[in-house]
Amino acid sequence: MRLGVIDVGSNTVHLLVVDAHPGASPVPFHSQRSTVRLMRYLDAEGAIVEEGVQLIVDAIKLSVQTAREIGVHDLISTATSAIREATNGEEVLARITRETGVELQVLSGEDEARITMLAVRRWLGWSAGEVLLFDIGGGSFEIAQGADEYPDVQVSLPLGAGRSTINFLAEDPPPREAVSRLRAHARAEFTRVREEFFADRPRPKRVVGTSKTIRSLARLIGGPPDPETGDLAQLHYTGLREWEPSLRDMPSTVREYLPGITPERGYQIMAGAIVLRTAMKVFEVETLNISPWALREGIVLRYIDALDGRGAEPVGSEQVAAKI
Repeated sequence: MRLGVIDVGSNTVHLLVVDAHPGASPVPFHSQRSTVRLMRYLDAEGAIVEEGVQLIVDAIKLSVQTAREIGVHDLISTATSAIREATNGEEVLARITRETGVELQVLSGEDEARITMLAVRRWLGWSAGEVLLFDIGGGSFEIAQGADEYPDVQVSLPLGAGRSTINFLAEDPPPREAVSRLRAHARAEFTRVREEFFADRPRPKRVVGTSKTIRSLARLIGGPPDPETGDLAQLHYTGLREWEPSLRDMPSTVREYLPGITPERGYQIMAGAIVLRTAMKVFEVETLNISPWALREGIVLRYIDALDGRGAEPVGSEQVAAKI
C-alpha cells in the first residue's frame, strides 16, 4: 500500500509518502517540505499569529493535494511541539480541520521519543543493545533510552533548535554572552534530567542521534555518507567543539551555504550545535551514531504493525482524517 504522513513541525510541514506492507521495510516514494519556521510567528503570549497559521494551512492543503495526485491509500497527519505548546493551539487545530479537512493528532514529547526510538531500533536491529537517543526538533529536544523497541525512559525538553534560537540567540550572529547563557541553561536542564531519569540506566552500547538538525551537523563535520554502504558519518564531540566558534561567528546567510546546511536550517543550526554538544558533554558521549530514520518513519512502522490485514481506499475528495 502507499502510505502518506503529514508532519507539522516547528520548522517545516513535511509530507512523506512510502510504499509499505507488513513485514517489509517502507520504501520512500515522495518527500515534500514546506518551510514555515513557526518559532518566528509566536506573539508575546506564545500564540501563533495569523501569518503563521496561514502558512500551516496552505502547506497542509498542498500536502493533501499532492497525496491525492499520487494516489495515497491512507494519510496520517500529526503535529508536534509548535502547535502542542502554542497558547492558541486548540483554535489553530480547529481552523486547520475546518479549512483543510485534516484532523491533526498532536503528539506529546514523550510520544515523539517513543515513536522515534521504534524507528531507530528497527533501523539498527536488536544487536545494538541498550540505546541512548538524542532527537532535536525545532521546538523540543527528546532524550530516550532502552534496550527494546520502546524506551524504558524518555523526556522532552523545550530546547529545540528553533526555540533555543528565538529565546537565546536572536541576534545574528549571536554575541558570545548569549551563547554562554544558552549553554548554561542547557547544561542545567540536561544535568537535572540525567540525575532524575537516567541515573539508574546501564551505560548504553550505542548512542544515536536523529532529526534534520543532527543529520546536518553530522554531514558538515563528519562528511558525506559512505559511498558504498550509504551509512551516515558519525558525529564526534571533538569535531562539534572545533566547529562551534566558526558557526558562532558566521551570520545565518553564510551558514546556509555550508555542506549539509539548508537555507531553512542556517538560522538555527548554531543553537542546535550548542544544545547537542552540551547534551553530549553531560551524558559523557564522545561519538554519536546517526540514524536516517526518525519520527515519520516510526509513525509509518507503528501504522503497519497495526494493519492486521485491514484494507484501505485511496484518498479522494472526501475528508482526509488523521490516523495513527
